[in-house]
Amino acid sequence: MTPSELLARLRLPVVAAPMFLASGPELVIAASRAGIIGSFPTPNCRTVAELDAWLTQITAALGTGTDAPPWAMNLITHSTNTRLGDDLEMVAKHRPPVVITALGSPRPVVDVVHAYGGIVLADVVSLKLARKAADAGADGLVCVSSGAGGHTGHLSPLPFIAAVRESFDGLVCVGGGVATGAGIAGAVAAGADLVYMGTRFLATPESIAVQGHKQMVVDSSIDDLVVSAAITGTAASWLRASLTAVGLDPDGSAPVSRDYSSEVSNIRRWKDTWAAGQGLENIDAIETTADIVERLALEYGQAWDRVARLANTR
Repeated sequence: MTPSELLARLRLPVVAAPMFLASGPELVIAASRAGIIGSFPTPNCRTVAELDAWLTQITAALGTGTDAPPWAMNLITHSTNTRLGDDLEMVAKHRPPVVITALGSPRPVVDVVHAYGGIVLADVVSLKLARKAADAGADGLVCVSSGAGGHTGHLSPLPFIAAVRESFDGLVCVGGGVATGAGIAGAVAAGADLVYMGTRFLATPESIAVQGHKQMVVDSSIDDLVVSAAITGTAASWLRASLTAVGLDPDGSAPVSRDYSSEVSNIRRWKDTWAAGQGLENIDAIETTADIVERLALEYGQAWDRVARLANTR
């Protein structure tokens, strides 16, 4: 599958972004069936056996032919992920159409994914990292910008897209606070091929996030978010109330280590520290993934109609 073929198979140029402790098989399947790219991060599976089961469930539901809805698997390629080799074996076995790398170079996965014709996207938070990922063979770059939930970026989306487009002609995906069809249209007009939307799909029945997390996303506003590196050692966007509820200082500076490869975790606070992006401002109810995509498609069309009307008046 080529990047252009991938885009042609989508109703909307959207990736339901992989969310820690929120994205699971049901959300992946629902998103891809609705016409966007569903995805999940492998750390949500505590064992390789569980990962194998999730991938089997997804491929059984979506199929594996050329007409099957595309979906994505997100791999942590940082050195702290001691399970990376086992995860790559699962990639080779189940052949996800898209593999997204995070917190490290895409180089370890490129040969495996390209061998079966898949596409590699790499999360990047700076122009320097974007160039490195492109040089490592990534087919596309996910420009994680300010406003993104979870591990977030510091660059504004529009200048980030423009800077990457100066030297990269592959797929460009951008994430950071987009939660409406108009936002998707704006990103595409600015040069993006795809838009990352995580928080928008967190408060859905298909999400595996706990009910308290979903409801806090519905009830919160942008002012209830805090960006802190004190939790994982990397800047991330959190719901402030969830941090204080477990006794963490949202404004602290001492990072607490997280083991992404651990098969067993008895640290309850990771289940109760909840991430979200600035797109939560547009979420006021728990809705199905299908209904959200339907509304996004309507808003997307309305946004382009508005642009066309404005263009015709000039």
